[in-house]
Amino acid sequence: MDVVNQLVAQGQFTVLKQPLGFIKILQWIFAIFAFSTCGSYSGMLKMSVECKNRSESDLGIEVEFEYPFRLHQVYFDAPTCKGGKPERIFLVGDYSSSAEFFVTIGVFTFLYSMAALSVYCFLLEKYRENAKGCKIDFVVSAVFAFMWLVSSCAWAKGLSDVKTATDPEKVIAFIEACEEQENRCREVYDPKVSGLNTSVAFGFINLILWIGNLWFVFKETGWMAAFSGTYVPSQEKQPAPESFDQGGYAQQDPYAGSQGGYQPEYGQQGAYTEEGGYSQGYEQQPTSYSNQM
Repeated sequence: MDVVNQLVAQGQFTVLKQPLGFIKILQWIFAIFAFSTCGSYSGMLKMSVECKNRSESDLGIEVEFEYPFRLHQVYFDAPTCKGGKPERIFLVGDYSSSAEFFVTIGVFTFLYSMAALSVYCFLLEKYRENAKGCKIDFVVSAVFAFMWLVSSCAWAKGLSDVKTATDPEKVIAFIEACEEQENRCREVYDPKVSGLNTSVAFGFINLILWIGNLWFVFKETGWMAAFSGTYVPSQEKQPAPESFDQGGYAQQDPYAGSQGGYQPEYGQQGAYTEEGGYSQGYEQQPTSYSNQM
C-alpha cells in the first residue's frame, strides 16, 4: 500500500481532465470494445431437411461458427434422402486474416493507451522534455490512426463476406437433397451478427478518436511554433554594425559638412599650448581657437 500511495502522490492526474489525457482514456475503452466484440463472437445457423421418406429427414441441422471465421473448416452432416450415410458439407471461405488483424490492432491499441496514460500521469515532465516523447507519441498515434483505417475497412469487407457465407439460404444450396423437388428444405434460425456489426462501428470510432488525438499531441511537439512564426524577407533585414570605436559607433557625423564642419573624434582630450592657449586635438581642424595672453 505504501508504494501505491507514493505513486498516487507523485502522479499528475490533472492531465486526465485535459484533452490529451481524456481522449487517451476513450481510446483505451473503445479499443477494449472493438477487439472484445469481434474476438469473443460465436454464432449458429439452423436448417431443416424434410425428405419424401420422413424417416430420413433431419429437421434440426445446426451449424456453429466462431472467431477467427475459418469457415472452410466448419462442416455439418445433411441427409441425402436416398438412404445410407448423410453427406458431410463444409462452409466456404476463410476470413481469419481480416478478423485477426482487426483484433490485433485493438489489443495493441489497448496496451499502448494504457502505457501512454501511465507516462502522462507519472512521467509528464520527461515526456515534455525536449519534446522527444511528444514527437514519438505523435508518430505512433499517426501509425495507429492509419492502422485503424485499414483494419476497420478490411474487417467491414470480411464481415460482409461472413454474412454471405453463413446465410442459411446460401448454405441450403450446397445440400444435394434440396435439389430434388419432392424434398423440402428451409431455414430455421439465422445467425445473429449484431455483435459483429458493433465491432465494425467501434473500429471506426477508434479511427475518429486517433485522428482527433493527433491535433492535441501535435500541440505538445512544439512544431506549431515553426508554422506560426513570422518570416522576415532578407531585403528588409537591417545589417548589424561591423565595428565599434571606444567612444561610439564608427559612423559619419550627420552634423559634419563638406566645408568647415565640426568633426569631433571621441576619446581624445584637449591640451594647452606653449602660449598658454587651449587647443582641442582633432585630426582635421578647419578652424582653431586660441586665447592670447
